[in-house]
Formats: sequence, structure tokens, C-alpha cells
Amino acid sequence: MKILIVKLSAVGDVIHTLPSLAALRRRFPRAHISWVVEEAASDLLRNHPCLDELIISGRKRWIKELKEGKYSKVLKEAGRFISDLRSRRYDLVIDFHGLFKSAVLAWLSGASRRLGYDSMQELSGLFYTEKIPEDLSRHAVDRYLDFPRHLGADVKQPEFFLDISAPQHRHIDHLFEEFHLSGQENLVAINTVALWDTKLWDDEKFARLGDRISRELKAAVVFTGSDPAPMENILSRMTAPAFNFGGRTSLRELAHLYQRARLLITTDSGPMHLAAAVGTPVVALFGPTDPARTGPYGKGHRVLRKGLECSPCLRKSCKTRICMHNISVDEVFDAVKGVLESPAARRCIPLPDPDSP
Repeated sequence: MKILIVKLSAVGDVIHTLPSLAALRRRFPRAHISWVVEEAASDLLRNHPCLDELIISGRKRWIKELKEGKYSKVLKEAGRFISDLRSRRYDLVIDFHGLFKSAVLAWLSGASRRLGYDSMQELSGLFYTEKIPEDLSRHAVDRYLDFPRHLGADVKQPEFFLDISAPQHRHIDHLFEEFHLSGQENLVAINTVALWDTKLWDDEKFARLGDRISRELKAAVVFTGSDPAPMENILSRMTAPAFNFGGRTSLRELAHLYQRARLLITTDSGPMHLAAAVGTPVVALFGPTDPARTGPYGKGHRVLRKGLECSPCLRKSCKTRICMHNISVDEVFDAVKGVLESPAARRCIPLPDPDSP
């Protein structure tokens, strides 16, 4: 049996689908399972033991190149991609995304059995041969697990797995040596970025929070992100020492960094889900989105949000962003202190020896 998973992006969405991949592998131990994903999140799935093949879509790059007038190049690459996909002759395609871009891809695969949600979001439901209901009041992890359940899987405890091994360990070791953090056990990570402007907190507040954590909790504060520039602005406002790891890690290296942290303070973003997946407590700041649907999955996390009538609005732009602005530094600091002082708090999850067989 040949199965194709379609979950193209983003980082958080791919992480939410990992337990379904594990459940499918348990249900179909001899199946050939492939996953098609876009380039940005592909690092999460490299060397995954439940996958036989990782297929990377260049969709976003193709869109960019089309805007640059590179029509012939894009048509050749996209045509070759679809041809290669169809040549694999999948028996079953599961579209976890439920959008037009993913539903069309499921259809173009040529599979006779195409499973998706019973939804007409972006007309996605037109492209499936088999559908299941979607309960949007549940967390994404639990909703996605309905697909393997529909296929006969006995799902108990969701299993998150990322291949974090010797190369990722060594890279973080080197960064810790560079920043003189080797042996530091009281480390707090902060992720300040998010894809939507409405999910962002204030840089000045992050700076004040970082100062308090460093001085009052005697913790090493590490800022993470794909680009170092936003963190430099925050560090320039701080008076206590802090460290900028922005742009210095791949996704799996970032996951290992979070494994070494006592907690992550974050906006609603991919790094939030990454930390939760590796068992690190999260203090999450929520505004326009619903933590019941896309919050940090599991126990031990704390979500800060204001119960405004307009929230969650799921808007990507807002003149006031009051739902985020109303979250105070004191509230976040108290939540951080509560997690760190909790008797049940995980100081650092056991890490396997990367050189052991």
C-alpha cells in the first residue's frame, strides 16, 4: 500500500500532524508512506523513521519566480513535479490541510482514494472521494488524528517525534561555547516573532521582561528566531545581558535548543509548537487566535490572553491590536516565575546520548 500525506505548511501545522503520521505507521506497518511539504518546514521531517519518502514542493518559490517572469522555468519544474508525483501511483492520499492548494495536489496525484474533510473551504471538498467531519472546536492535533482513526488506527497517546541527533546536539554545543553558556542549566528562551502582525507583542515589553528574568530569576535569556534583526532591537533596549540566537539554527537545531531550556516564552507561532512537541513548558501570549484550537498542546503550559469580545477574531491586521497590547509585563513575568517554581516543572528532559547506538 502506498500512502501520501499532504500537509504543506506551516511549521506549527506540520508539527500538529506528526502524531497522525505515527498512528498511520502503527496502523500500516508495511505501507510506503510519503509526505509532500513545502521547503520552509521540510527540515522537521528529514530522517523521520515513520516516513519512507519526503517530497518537497517548491510552490512558494514558483509563485515568486512567476512574478519575476520566469514562466518557462516554473512550468517545467512544476510539470516535472506533478509527473513524478503521479508516477508513484499512490493508493491513498490524505489531505490534512483542507485548502484549495492541497486539495488540488491530492487530485493531481492521480490516487483513486482521496481523503479529506467534509468541507467546502476554498472548494477543497470537490477534490476528495472520501470525507470525514471536522470539529473546529477541538485542537488541531486531535482533529488530525481523526484521519488515522477513520482508517482503523487505535490512537491513544499522541506521539510527537523529531529526528534530533548528533548533528543538532553538536551545533547547539558550539553555540553555547561561543556565547559562554556551556553548563548553563537555568536558561529561558524567548521567541518574539510571528507570521501575523496581530500576534506580535511590544518590543519594549519584551526588553523589560528579559531584564526582569535575568536579574530577578538569575536565568540566562536567549532570544530565538529566523532573523537576528528583530532581536537586536530588543537587546538594544535591555540593560541586563541576553543572547541573540536569531538566524543561527535550523528547525531541528532550534528544537534541541528548546530541549535545553527550562521554558519558552512566545507568541502564537511555529516555535511555540516546536517547544511543546519536545516537552518544554511554554508561556504563550495569545490575541487574535484561539488557544483551544491552536494553543500549545499538552500539559504544563500557560496561556495568557485577554477575554475581549472581539477575540478571537482571526484577523491578520488591526489598528489597535488591543488584545496583545493589554497583556502586561507583570502578567508574563508572574507566569514565568510560576512555571519555574512549580514542583512539577521539568528542569530539563532527559536527552539521549547522540553517539549511542
